[in-house]
Amino acid sequence: MKSSPDDSPLTNAAAPASDPAAPAALPRWRRLWASQRESVRILAIALLVAIVLRIFVAEPRFIPSNSMEPTLHVGDRLLVEKVSTHLQTPQVGNIVVFEPPPQLRQYGYTGKQAFIKRVIATPGETVTVSDHQVFVNGLPLQESYILEPPDYLMGTVTVPPGNIFVMGDNRNDSNDSHVWGVLPQENVIGVARLRFWPLSRVGAVS
Repeated sequence: MKSSPDDSPLTNAAAPASDPAAPAALPRWRRLWASQRESVRILAIALLVAIVLRIFVAEPRFIPSNSMEPTLHVGDRLLVEKVSTHLQTPQVGNIVVFEPPPQLRQYGYTGKQAFIKRVIATPGETVTVSDHQVFVNGLPLQESYILEPPDYLMGTVTVPPGNIFVMGDNRNDSNDSHVWGVLPQENVIGVARLRFWPLSRVGAVS
């Protein structure tokens, strides 16, 4: 007896039909990426924010020498704020981090070797050192922060526009403006605002 056109083999009737809409199994690496994609995105954003903050807002710095004692000690770690110096001239008393000026670069210093000193005078002011005292505009500078009075002499220097005069608080052991002259403001990286290490001396820098 011949089968009618409607008759179908039992084997075909029992086999499950494939669903063209069902997704194929994803490779393992794609499943892993799908599960971690949000975490990677957050990490990338955080990294980008950190880079932007370091370049434009603030960055950590390490004190390598004793030129700013007793205010700052070797090994201190500071947070250097970089915004205000783009808006105004650093103020007298600010502790600034800066790239070596041309006078120092001719002796082999590079832009990677940052210095840190205190601003003593700004454009238009005069600085003199005599009788173990720093004078600004002819008046003795009140300096409760220095390690000891200077034991050297320096004739009167007038700070030109676009420059500042900087000195280390350790007056007699500091490579600063009394040695190599005024500092171009464009060399200033930022102002030291906070000491965050060691924990025993955490606080504002002034």
